[in-house]
Amino acid sequence: QVQLVESGGGLVQPGGSLELSCAASGSIFSINVMGWYRQAPGKQRELVATVTTGGSTSYQDSVKGRFTISGDNAKNTVYLQMNSLKPEDTAVYFCNAILSLRRGGLPYVYWGQGTQVTVSS
Repeated sequence: QVQLVESGGGLVQPGGSLELSCAASGSIFSINVMGWYRQAPGKQRELVATVTTGGSTSYQDSVKGRFTISGDNAKNTVYLQMNSLKPEDTAVYFCNAILSLRRGGLPYVYWGQGTQVTVSS
């Protein structure tokens, strides 16, 4: 079994910062990509940022320059540093990983349980 466990959500004032972390555990052979998605009430889940094991990153336009994604391959962990937070960043943030359970195995997508981020004064 593979588990993705997120931490670091909470309530922050506009302009503040939070760091999310997500650790993948279980019978993992290799991880291709880890990332963060978010879902606000009444809206579809959207991609926030991704990072490959090689260190390549991508971001949604609305978070560029404010959020930084990073990964620790040795710990199978991904981080999301969120600065200059805005009320529109309020959402449940989900960790995502595309990984293989064995050599030559097909990659599968796994999700964390989500962590709430609320930006409000």
